[in-house]
Amino acid sequence: MKVKGRVFKYGDNVDTDVIIPARYLNTSDPKELAGHCMEDIDIDFVKNVKPKDIIVADKNFGCGSSREHAPIAIKESGISCVIASTFARIFYRNAINIGLPILECEEAVRAIDAGDELQIDFSTGLIENITKSESYQGEPFPEFMQQIINNNGLIEYIKNSKK
Repeated sequence: MKVKGRVFKYGDNVDTDVIIPARYLNTSDPKELAGHCMEDIDIDFVKNVKPKDIIVADKNFGCGSSREHAPIAIKESGISCVIASTFARIFYRNAINIGLPILECEEAVRAIDAGDELQIDFSTGLIENITKSESYQGEPFPEFMQQIINNNGLIEYIKNSKK
């Protein structure tokens, strides 16, 4: 599976409280959560994000609380992938569970700028920066994790594997 999109770039330690502020956790409706995604770090994110766009961030993306609302808000906002130097352990697991593709690639994070256009091949981990005519090698997921993402999350993967 490949995706192509424009980059929103953030720094280190983007925590779940800025991905989806706690004041909006009185709902589990993905569309409502997406309407407030990133607003405490980037007030214009919701107005500017388009389907297939990509978030790139430095170290420890998704740190903080273990709320699954954070990757849900990101995915529902239209983001097709998050690339970071490292992810917080629980965010990483929650992202896979809901079918949000994420890649770790420090080289890419250092080289990519906000607004760059990327193409990502999840089966190989190749990240192509179309804007700069560069490419970076991320670590692809093992086959079973790719299947979870391709099935839009763990629940659908389990349902489909029983058929």
